[in-house]
Amino acid sequence: MINEFENNDNYTIGVEEEYMICDPLTGELVHKAEQIMSNIPDDLVNRFSYELILSEIESNTNICKDVDEAISEMIKYRNLLKNIGENLNYKIAINGTHPTALPKDQKFVNNDSYSWVKNQLQYYATRNITFSTHVHIGVNSPENAISITNTARRWIAPLLSLSVNSPFFEGVLTGMKSSRTFQFSTFPRTNIPSYISNVEEYYSLIDKYIKSKSINKARQIWWKIRPHIEYGTVEFRMCDAQRSIKKNKAIISLMQALVHTINENNDFNSSNYNDEYLNDALWKAARKGLDCKIIDPLDENIYTMRDMINKMIDYLYKSLDHFNNVDIINTVQDILKNGTEHDEQMIVYKEKGFDGLKKYLIDDVDYYL
Repeated sequence: MINEFENNDNYTIGVEEEYMICDPLTGELVHKAEQIMSNIPDDLVNRFSYELILSEIESNTNICKDVDEAISEMIKYRNLLKNIGENLNYKIAINGTHPTALPKDQKFVNNDSYSWVKNQLQYYATRNITFSTHVHIGVNSPENAISITNTARRWIAPLLSLSVNSPFFEGVLTGMKSSRTFQFSTFPRTNIPSYISNVEEYYSLIDKYIKSKSINKARQIWWKIRPHIEYGTVEFRMCDAQRSIKKNKAIISLMQALVHTINENNDFNSSNYNDEYLNDALWKAARKGLDCKIIDPLDENIYTMRDMINKMIDYLYKSLDHFNNVDIINTVQDILKNGTEHDEQMIVYKEKGFDGLKKYLIDDVDYYL
């Protein structure tokens, strides 16, 4: 049995943010991850990591005590990459997918972990030109991580719908709000997990996957939400990357408050969630965003996505108040009224085409709150 779970303080926060590395003039992807890693100060090198392709870089915060600390670190790392880019002739851009990059032009990171992914996925590994923000919320036991993951599945679609930010892929207007969701879903084990009865069942699943050579290690289970047994967290993995610091703060605050609400209320009655409803809502969030109707897996009634988002806020309001984050509700309501980052870039594209859009994705990155 695998048992690597490290006890963590409840409700701490860690954020992984993925960036496009772009030519500052054309906005096209450039393969500079290795040069960037070589230019990061020694005391911060552990806060950055490679992703699958050399035109992508990721920052990773420390374990943060609250949302403000996590946001402060995200800002710090964005600015560090910006400063390094002035010497290496690149700029970072943020989006769920690059609008025009072609899979055939990408170069893989050469290490054992990503070579394994490349060998497993073959051609489809090259199509993973995707960029996300992953949020870890600390919990103090593997039992809690499993139980909270089960219940939090209800809110995967509403969270994705707030963050949709990738209408384009390979120079094509895909018709999707989050083409990243569809691209990454070609990978195995990226689904919404089914209900997990207990820790033993989860560890048994990992053991069997390893013995059957489906995976080499637990983190190669890439579910939309997962218990992270090495970090002692519940990890939210469904969101497109966001340029706006305010939107990041809102989404991270919602995730922390969800974990707090579920755990403090012992709200673990999720065994009857219908997986079909969960997956239908996920598809609609990625395809239609806020403009759809979904089935709440708890009461099996039909709601608009906007209604489900407001239900989510009502559900976790006391926890937002507990963490002094009630102000983020204004940001959520602004998204509901004025649209997501997907909608913002569609306006730019219609006015200025791909060249203008790629410049916008570079220039619109927030470096301050």
